[in-house]
Amino acid sequence: MSWPFSAFADEAGKPIDQQIAALLDAGLHYIDLRNVGQHNIVDLPLDEAHRVKAALDEAQIRVCMFGSPIGKLDIADDFAVDQRRLEHLAQLAPILDCRWVRIFSYYNKQNRAKTQWQAESLQRLSRLRDIARKHNLVLYHENERHIFGDRCPEVIVITDALRDGKNFKIIFDFDNFNQSGDDVWDCWLKLRDRVDCLHFKDSTAPPNPMHVPLGQGNGKVRAILADARDRGWTGPVILEPHLARSAAVLATGPSGIANQALSDLTSGESFQLAADTAQSLLAELGIDYC
Repeated sequence: MSWPFSAFADEAGKPIDQQIAALLDAGLHYIDLRNVGQHNIVDLPLDEAHRVKAALDEAQIRVCMFGSPIGKLDIADDFAVDQRRLEHLAQLAPILDCRWVRIFSYYNKQNRAKTQWQAESLQRLSRLRDIARKHNLVLYHENERHIFGDRCPEVIVITDALRDGKNFKIIFDFDNFNQSGDDVWDCWLKLRDRVDCLHFKDSTAPPNPMHVPLGQGNGKVRAILADARDRGWTGPVILEPHLARSAAVLATGPSGIANQALSDLTSGESFQLAADTAQSLLAELGIDYC
């Protein structure tokens, strides 16, 4: 079965037309919508969403996932913010024909006790899952730097508590595990039966990780993809290269550094390079994608 191959095309440009052009140049037919023009997906006006959908339809591009920032709040922040964001995405879902939502699991900037951090994060995630169930949405948790679900043991806690295969699933981000100091291959062995989506992002070894094209860093990407292939894994794979510090990338508060060797490339050119490299790696490994 082919793996759906999507991308955060806002790394190539802000306007939807520029994102569409980048996807078509790369031969991709799915997009993860994160930033469109001046709007993040969680505050994209409904009338603008209709215009975006018309443009995507004309280009025969489908929305794979909403790349939301839900969960990138502190455990002391007002949870109602994230509830409103998810309710808005529920309104966008039928317009953009997308019900998958990328989320995170909360910061602990005041350095509260680990037990409190875990309890508050799980409680919030559980309430988000309740909202997702009500609206027939599927939440995809990403292992992000400095949130509760940063390191592998905490991701296991989250999966044990919440992953249900219906409204709560798991993203495996090679780069974020690497930058957190985990052994990425060991993380894969512990999580591979729980992984529902892969984020195509790679970087060199800590302590000064630099983003590099997929398979050229310390993310054990080649070995993990080969193992996923051999095990018959299927799921969406999403390109989030971070090779250049575009406005979209800077808005994520990225860890690591941009690729210095590619500093002369435009955002569009670095996106194309990232897409070409990822597709070449999949082809080399004999992995079908669509």
